[in-house]
Amino acid sequence: QLEHDNGYDTFILDGQASLLDDYLKWRPQDKQRIQSLVKKGSLIIGPWYTQTDQLVISGESIVRNMLYGMNICEEFGSYMNVGYVPDSFGQAANMPQIYREFGIKDTLFWRGVSDDDVKQTEFNWRGADGSFVTAFQIPSGYYIGGAIPEKRAELSTFLHEEPFKTTWQRSSTNQVYFPNGFDQAPVRENLPELVAEMNELYQDEYELTFSTIEKYIQAVKEQQPELEEIAGELINGKLMRIHKTIFSSRPDLKALNTQIQHYLVNVVEPILTMSMNMGFDYPVETVKEIWKLMFENAAHDSIGSCVSDTTNEDIYMRYKQARDIATNLIELTMREIATQIKNPAEKEITLTVFNTYGEKRNGVIEAEVYLPQTEFSILDERGQALDYTILSLIDQTAYVLNQGNILNPSKEFYLPEKVYKAKIALAASELPSMGYTQLTIDLKGNSCQKLAMSQNQQIENDYYQISVNENGTLDILEKASGRLYKNQGIIEENGDNGDSFNYSPPETDWVIQSIAFEPTIEVNESKIWKSIKVAYIMNVPANLEERAQRQALTKFPISLSLTLKKDSSVIDFSLEADNRSVDSHRVCVLFDTGIQSKVSTADHQFGTIQRPVVFENEMALWEEHKETWNEMPIAIETCQSFVSLFDTQHGVAVIPKGVREYEIIGEQHDIIRLTIFRTYGFMGKEDLLYRPGRASGETVIATPDAQCHKKMVFDFSVYYFADSFNQSEVANVAKQNILLLSIKLQKKIKRHPLSRRGGIQGYLA
Repeated sequence: QLEHDNGYDTFILDGQASLLDDYLKWRPQDKQRIQSLVKKGSLIIGPWYTQTDQLVISGESIVRNMLYGMNICEEFGSYMNVGYVPDSFGQAANMPQIYREFGIKDTLFWRGVSDDDVKQTEFNWRGADGSFVTAFQIPSGYYIGGAIPEKRAELSTFLHEEPFKTTWQRSSTNQVYFPNGFDQAPVRENLPELVAEMNELYQDEYELTFSTIEKYIQAVKEQQPELEEIAGELINGKLMRIHKTIFSSRPDLKALNTQIQHYLVNVVEPILTMSMNMGFDYPVETVKEIWKLMFENAAHDSIGSCVSDTTNEDIYMRYKQARDIATNLIELTMREIATQIKNPAEKEITLTVFNTYGEKRNGVIEAEVYLPQTEFSILDERGQALDYTILSLIDQTAYVLNQGNILNPSKEFYLPEKVYKAKIALAASELPSMGYTQLTIDLKGNSCQKLAMSQNQQIENDYYQISVNENGTLDILEKASGRLYKNQGIIEENGDNGDSFNYSPPETDWVIQSIAFEPTIEVNESKIWKSIKVAYIMNVPANLEERAQRQALTKFPISLSLTLKKDSSVIDFSLEADNRSVDSHRVCVLFDTGIQSKVSTADHQFGTIQRPVVFENEMALWEEHKETWNEMPIAIETCQSFVSLFDTQHGVAVIPKGVREYEIIGEQHDIIRLTIFRTYGFMGKEDLLYRPGRASGETVIATPDAQCHKKMVFDFSVYYFADSFNQSEVANVAKQNILLLSIKLQKKIKRHPLSRRGGIQGYLA
């Protein structure tokens, strides 16, 4: 169409350069044709790599997405210099800052703003740092121009009907954006003829012109309209759906995204940078491939998991591929560094600990190692023994020794009599920032601090004293302030009548809490590692029908474990659930802070944000005019790595590592409710309590995989602090907690030039 003079002057390639990558894998011979169309201005590409989500996805991912997209587009000519996001489910508060850093002054989007926020569809949007962009809201959806009728009689009244009557009223000028397209819609070949016919029919009222987004924006600005200004994140669901609780759809996939996203930014790239600083090659193309896999899953429907089971299988495979490439790349890189480090003896077994944080670190590290015996010492570079605890031990002698030296039979190799796979906790100190320390395994000593079961229902370290109550809840004393937080860690289960787009409680819900059941409590402790496991067999409804009848006949095994490490100001939690027998429900954990709050504070892309615990004005409008709203303005939110409630004397921060969704509840709005997971059986359902009307996605599609009938484990941490909230301190605590130290076990063969302890700027002996 674009290569022939038939009235089609331009086509927008959805703003995402990944389409070019995908197409040229199969038809590389067409690259010059595409370049010609782009340079001529007929094919409009970029600026994104994929149409990214803006709320769940990290700031670094958003920046890389646009950077990669622009770089690819420049190979073909140029990119559209507009923040074009027609369908993302809300706009992040710091997007104006991100856009301006890329030289983008304008953004065009649909979702997140209503006529209660601004009267017109054109306005200025200001970011937290003061940056602003001119925003152009797509009126009435990105498909309004795609519904042009074919029959002349219908065509003659088309622009006089809704949504166009409202659209004209909200425009700040006589220019209106009229997109012709829809999800996966083919080109409408007779569109030039229809436009000509409409211009004939409406010649005294309207003129339709084939144009581009940039030309439309220029036409609006030439009229110099007086624009309103708004600031912050744009998540109003009155005029369109923003799918506020999509943050917890397919929790298994959300957890993978969280883990791989953190690993890529906080472990992979720093260790590769260390390696490059030591003279190794930086695997640029490999890292690009990992990021591109993540970008494909960052596309708003993909990260939202609001797709079919088959598509979610593809999403899982991309996560698996990204994770496997990343972990194996870092395993190889750590091995390369570890084998270059000097040793006092030629054939000692070493542990090389990598700290990818920008400051020195102390703390207890978890590691999985293979060793020739069960008793040993771990020595630092000065020969001093370090405390460690064996958390689990498996004899794998037969498995390992039967492998032989398969890959390289001629290579000298170490053949022990026994091989044990051990998970250990190791107390390390003074780990160099952006550096490493190599430790030695001494098979003649034994610095193990044994883990033993305790009859005492209380554990403590320098920061906390934690007691477990008979009902399984926790009383946590924060020692610095002397404040006691009682009844922490209640597990809450309720129904979910929602779908892949939205959580929504059933009309007749039944909330069940763990305190109604007798727990099994297990306490284990060593000098450096202490833990409490609280296990329940909860009786819950098997499905929504049983819940409505208040029948709880299905056993639901679930446990909450906490770990308290030496010198750690953070308490680590792990929730394990056997979800094989329950449908359509949600599981949360409650932390009662005792801090009456009107706002929560969470981190978002490149900063923190305060959100109201209740959208009072919006809820009042919802109650008064429900028929005009697409979605209830609920205050279930997401974060990047923490959410906090605090006053001038103390505070609590929850650090999720799987699903990152929370709500502030309670009469005083003092309880942080962390969503652990939710399950459902459909992509799209009609008439939900929180989202009335049609099924999102237009049709109801069964998604049995979204019931997550399997055993699942989700990790999170909690930080109780004295004094008022310091965003830098809490952000650093959260990052250090998420950023696990990396360890490489190595059997040394020969000496090499690196010192036993080093950082990114000085690593030679």
